[in-house]
Amino acid sequence: MNLSNRTALVTGSTDGIGVAIARALAAEGARVLVSGRDTARGEKVAAAIAEAGGQADFVRADLAEGLSAARALATEPIDILVNNAAMLLAPQPTAEVAEETIDRALAVNIKAAFLLTGLIAPGMAARGHGAIVNLGSINGLNGSAGSALYSTTKAAMHSLTKSWADEYGPSGVRVNTVAPGPTTTEKTAKWDEHIAPLIARAPSRRTSKPEEIAQAVVFLAGAHASNIHGALLTVDGGFSAV
Repeated sequence: MNLSNRTALVTGSTDGIGVAIARALAAEGARVLVSGRDTARGEKVAAAIAEAGGQADFVRADLAEGLSAARALATEPIDILVNNAAMLLAPQPTAEVAEETIDRALAVNIKAAFLLTGLIAPGMAARGHGAIVNLGSINGLNGSAGSALYSTTKAAMHSLTKSWADEYGPSGVRVNTVAPGPTTTEKTAKWDEHIAPLIARAPSRRTSKPEEIAQAVVFLAGAHASNIHGALLTVDGGFSAV
């Protein structure tokens, strides 16, 4: 799966799943634009990719800042856009979610991807090729008490994937979603107690690794998925199937 001569932008790629995606795309030959708010972490990720023989540059952007941040990431032709950035939210009753939390979650999890796609996809369409992979979640498929806000944002990403597939597919741009289930990262480790009952129901009986999510993204971004449009690929150990 050769992604040489392709430039990939991965939002939210300074930690967790985003880092794994950036590394996996670079390993397949893509030049990767690492993006996030933390310059030190971002430059460290880019340097590690370069040390492994890949190509990467860091571009700082706080996607909660809206159009200005999106424009900072769309200054050159992009062949692969991975809308990965998301504000993770601890389980919380709806009545206790602060308004500012709602606003930021909608800005980072939905608005940023909407703006970036609007800036980048037309260029892909003009060139006649491109791939957009949105990161959804099984929370966007299944109801979960305490997860109303996060689930809403991820269900929106699933819906946007279908609309964008119809909008840009005829011009050679493929848009698909990867929907992870519980995945082990530094940020999610503190929620092990909440996640444990979910894992007990999954056929695999375990969480996913970030690298497993990343390989699903690489597949959908590459030539082996050349006629896959508007699909949702779950990587959840079978949780959403049973």
